[in-house]
Order: sequence, then structure tokens, then C-alpha cells
Amino acid sequence: MRLLPAILLSIAILLAPIIWIFVPRLMSGGEEGFAGTAIDSGARIEIEMLSQQVEDLQIRLDEMTQEMSRLAAAASRAPTAPMPNQQLAPLPGDTGSTVFQQNGQNDIIDAYAQVVLIANRREVNDGLTIAGPSYLTRVFGPPREVMSDECEEMTNPRLASKLVLEDVGPIRVRMLKPAADSLRRVFEEVRVTDPDLYARINTAGSLCVRQIRGTRGRASTHAFGLAVDLNIDGVLDTLGDGRTQLGLTILADFFKEEGWVWGASWGREDSMHFEVSRQKLDEWINAGAL
Repeated sequence: MRLLPAILLSIAILLAPIIWIFVPRLMSGGEEGFAGTAIDSGARIEIEMLSQQVEDLQIRLDEMTQEMSRLAAAASRAPTAPMPNQQLAPLPGDTGSTVFQQNGQNDIIDAYAQVVLIANRREVNDGLTIAGPSYLTRVFGPPREVMSDECEEMTNPRLASKLVLEDVGPIRVRMLKPAADSLRRVFEEVRVTDPDLYARINTAGSLCVRQIRGTRGRASTHAFGLAVDLNIDGVLDTLGDGRTQLGLTILADFFKEEGWVWGASWGREDSMHFEVSRQKLDEWINAGAL
């Protein structure tokens, strides 16, 4: 096929920036401290940038592989026909914000609010599982005898006695005491590690005792005081589009270390949502904290 060398050259061109940036990082080993969450803002954003570039590259390589297969089939049917010039198809819904764009050091702070694809989003909670409405209701009972579609007061005595309204760092939440303490630990780690990001964290709410919309009496994790919705600079995420603010992808690392689940991995992506995992909840129950 005459187009094959051009396609292979295109792949090489796409790979070159990744190799140019990533290989020196690997060769430098631990000198830049890229392990764990305790790294500086610039390094963390560079990691996320590379992740987004790799994700974008994988999508484009898949498209090129499909195109090569199509062209091979077309060539077998009409081997003497001239091959038209081909162009790499744009990503579906691409608006130019798929891959993080960095123009210099002054862009680092502004980058937290930039919307990016969530790389490997189905794997972000690897090792953690959700508690889920059925389990929570079986362990604690319903948070309220009768629930509507509106947020109301919690009446479950076991849970209501553990509710607190507290500042947990950059935000104020109403949650069960162990969850609020855990959230405070998360944000303290963020404050020490990445103060620029810490200053941008905002919330869209925590406790809301109501039934899940479209159900009858089924309570979400928010209704039990075990979840919080977060965002950067007060800008709400678009539900279910597979994208989120770069700052939330960074926060997700801290939450996972503390044993919280990120809603980005769900079938209908909800990347503002963070909730206590089944493992962490069982730990608190066994310790007598709940």
C-alpha cells in the first residue's frame, strides 16, 4: 500500500513529543520526586499532561489502525485505483481542549480549571468498591423514614447523632463525623503538597437526605452523610461527558489514598462526586466510630 509509509511516519510524529518529554523523566529517576502525592504543582500538572497526551495518542492510533484496515480492504477490491489523500480524523466532540496545553510556568495555576479527558477512568478506583444504597440501608437503616425528592433533615438516630457541621480546610461540610475527619486529612495533604490547588477547591454540597431521583425510597450516599461534590473555582462539571477539570484528577489521587471512591469511573461519569468506600466504611464500623 502506498499510504502505509505515510501512516507509519504519522505515528512516529505523534510519538516523538511523548518520547521527548517522557524518556528524560524516566532517566532522571527519583531526582524530581515523582513518586506518590508529595510532588510540586508543576510536576503534577506535567504528569497529568502526559497522561492526557497518551490517552489522545491511543485514540488516534486506534483510528489510524481502523483506517489502515479499511484501506487494505479497499485495495484488495480495486488494486489499480489511485488512493486518495487521507487526513487524521479529529476526536469526536473535539473542541481543542482534549489535551492540556502548556505555554509556560505562568499557566500552571490556571491549568487546574482546564477541562480534560479522564485517562483510564474505569480504573481510577482500582482496589476500592462503593458501599451502595442497599448495603448502607442494611447496616444503618434508612437515613429518614420517608424521603422525597427534596433535601430534608436526617431522622435516623444512629446517624443523626454523628452528624457535624465543620470546616474541613477550604470548604465547610455537613457530614458524619468520621467522614468529615477523613476529608480534613485529605485536604491537609493537599494544602501541604499543592497549596495552589488547595486555594481553588470549592464544593457543590455534601449532606442531602432525599431519594435518588427516579426511584422510590432509594437513598444515595449523600443522604447518609458520606459523600461530597467538589469543583475548581465553583465551576460545575458536565455530568457524563467523560471529561473533568484537571484539578479534580489531581485531587482523586489524594482521595484514593484515604479510601474514597471517585465518581469518574461510573458508567455515567460524575467526576465532582467523591464518597467513602465500602472498605473505609467497614473500617470505621469495626472501630466503633459508626
